[in-house]
Amino acid sequence: MTDNAWTRWPSREALGRAGTTVSRRLLAWAVRMLVLAMLLWGAFSQKHIGVWEALAAAGAIVLAALVSWAFFTTTYEHRLVRSLALMAVLLCIAVAAEATGFTGPALVIWCGCGVTALERLPLGAAVPVASVALASYSAFTNDVWLTTAATVAGMALAGYVLRLDAEARGGAQRLLAQERAARAAEAESAALAERARIAREIHDVLAHSLSAQLVHLEAARLLIENGADRERILERVVAARGMARDGLTETRQALSALRGELTPLEDFLSELVSAADGAEVTVTGERRPLPAEASQAVRRVAQEALTNVRKHAHGARVRVRLDYREHEVALHVRDSGGRPGELGAAGAGYGLLGMRERAELLGGSLDAGPDEEGFMVTLKVPV
Repeated sequence: MTDNAWTRWPSREALGRAGTTVSRRLLAWAVRMLVLAMLLWGAFSQKHIGVWEALAAAGAIVLAALVSWAFFTTTYEHRLVRSLALMAVLLCIAVAAEATGFTGPALVIWCGCGVTALERLPLGAAVPVASVALASYSAFTNDVWLTTAATVAGMALAGYVLRLDAEARGGAQRLLAQERAARAAEAESAALAERARIAREIHDVLAHSLSAQLVHLEAARLLIENGADRERILERVVAARGMARDGLTETRQALSALRGELTPLEDFLSELVSAADGAEVTVTGERRPLPAEASQAVRRVAQEALTNVRKHAHGARVRVRLDYREHEVALHVRDSGGRPGELGAAGAGYGLLGMRERAELLGGSLDAGPDEEGFMVTLKVPV
């Protein structure tokens, strides 16, 4: 853990400007301009400076600015060797400035190197570089030793505080990026779930409607093959047409449900059993609105169960009971048994299987099997 702390670079989020406020950026630029002004003032405040010396000093200042910009870029890219080489160039410029009598600019460069190294380099490299820079400052400053010690300690502390502040800002940027990614993933997951829900609704509507139409059309085909009279054939065709019309109605209801415009469940069941001979519906418990998916599951199971009664127990009496309980709603569809319809073996038998899968997705259950008299389907969905 300690080795990692000494060799680890500050994160790119910490070394970059992302997440910094406008006031912080303005302050950073103000500090840079102040340092540049101090360098210029220290270079041109000499009493006996000539033209060539002034030009050389200006060139050295421009070179130091360019090297500093390159150092910021290479540290952002985490290039240690190049960063150390650029820092060495800055220290050499400071040494040259001191040797030619420009002590003020040299001291400013040494302090800047010490602070910046602690802020932007791995600690294993920052500590030696900062030690060299601040030691050079201590050796050539004219302040008393106590002032020099306080200045050196303050510079070292300032560099480390800036490092910690940048790391905190970088950590906040990473957390923000992770939160945005999590929100995007959550939105994508919600969109996929909604698409699956829409596909399930359309599948159930089409499967119910088309299977019911198939029953009557196949019956009409058998009647034609057996030479039945025109009225019986027409009856089947009209029934198939009615099923197609009902399928369109159910599709509209499904779309309304997807928009949250569900009709009351009790009214839906009453309309459903009114189209079936010998069917009745009862409702027990305290009536209350149900979640959209739970309500849709009850509707689809009721439709599938009544379709199966028409196919497999033609003429049977059907009792539908909707039971509101404390934490769930239960639907019971029981028939009294009857003779198989003309197409009792038609269909692939996947209707109730699909309903069972829908119930399990909602945390509920669906049981279907023979009863004392006929067949019973029981759906339980938590609400």
